[in-house]
Amino acid sequence: MANINVNIRMDSDLKQQFEAFCSDMGMTMSTAFNIFAKKTVHEYRIPFTIGADIPNDETTEAIREVQTMKKSREIGKIYSDVDTMMKELLADV
Repeated sequence: MANINVNIRMDSDLKQQFEAFCSDMGMTMSTAFNIFAKKTVHEYRIPFTIGADIPNDETTEAIREVQTMKKSREIGKIYSDVDTMMKELLADV
């Protein structure tokens, strides 16, 4: 089967990083994209999970806490500058 050229647009920094990765793996970017395309067509799906990182338990709890505070309008003390806030926070230590 005849080969054709495919143009892909990407950030120049990402291209450099991807080229370095491919080189470390002993292949070209063309080989890497061909592997991706063949696996995608063979499995008829994107061969990896696309999604956001799932927050850990501590982060999930912090999100819930803020949502609860917003609903009850108990936001807490409001500061006009960071220096004052840090001074008060560190005074409790």
